[in-house]
Amino acid sequence: MDLNAVATFVAVADAGQFQEAAAELSVTQQAVSKRVAALENSLGVKLFARVPSGARLTIDGQAFLPHARALLDAAERAAASVRPGSRALRVDVVHRQVATAGLLRAFHRTHSDTALDIVTLHAGAEAVEAVRSGAIDATIRAVALLDRPLPEGVESVPVLDEPLHLFTGPRHPFAEARSITPAQLAGHRIWMPGNVPGTEWTAYYDLLAAEFGFTIDTIGPDFGIEALFDTIAGSSTAATFVGEETPLAWPAGHALRRIPLVDPTPVYPGELVWRTDNAHPALTALRDHLTARYPGRPGNGVWTPEPTRAADAAIR
Repeated sequence: MDLNAVATFVAVADAGQFQEAAAELSVTQQAVSKRVAALENSLGVKLFARVPSGARLTIDGQAFLPHARALLDAAERAAASVRPGSRALRVDVVHRQVATAGLLRAFHRTHSDTALDIVTLHAGAEAVEAVRSGAIDATIRAVALLDRPLPEGVESVPVLDEPLHLFTGPRHPFAEARSITPAQLAGHRIWMPGNVPGTEWTAYYDLLAAEFGFTIDTIGPDFGIEALFDTIAGSSTAATFVGEETPLAWPAGHALRRIPLVDPTPVYPGELVWRTDNAHPALTALRDHLTARYPGRPGNGVWTPEPTRAADAAIR
């Protein structure tokens, strides 16, 4: 299949006009028409219907469009794969404001000549599949909580254990506590509207709640961090969890509290995940940097979920 023709088809689909697509591709409108006609002939279907406003995708064109984009993406990845080190290292993190992103910022401070492309995929299963397919070079996720083995040729290594804090408003019963134990949360409501079934972080907090007897409340839309600040600040019953290393800044009038959890301290695990046949030189540098700075999984006084403990035991 002629990739130039496929790219031309996508350009026309995006522009809705042959003329605009020709301008974008820096070719003549006649060339665009010929490429699309050749593609239609090779497929045996019509991809566009001519309308007064330009070109409209037929039902076959609509069906073909996502596959055409995938073809072009695959071609780009294929070209990039033979240019070791010439492209940015693409790494996935859950969110740009959490501790895993902080690990990458620290790496970049000591490897400022290394180009990084930070992406935020939705969940760990999607991120691991992106590593397997070569769409990304690595991810930092709690992969032991995915309840499925890593694909063949994909490996992981622990690089993070982040202690949790309770996050409350000024009228919450624990607002003045210097620290609390997870057992003290029994019977309390922890509001986490961003917890989505099937994700590794939801699995983590469900296991934590089951262990210590509190309730995870996911009711209500997730309007983002600012809306969460407003709700927590105004509530005498709702609280949430934040990581110790998660940077947060809220309006002074909210008077929010971050309270360490102790005896034991729940820690959220993170593992670097990569393909063993990935030859990008920056990946090796990142793995060496993270493993050299990881002190090892804490022992007494911390809580990790059973799947993480089982994965650690298997490694030992």
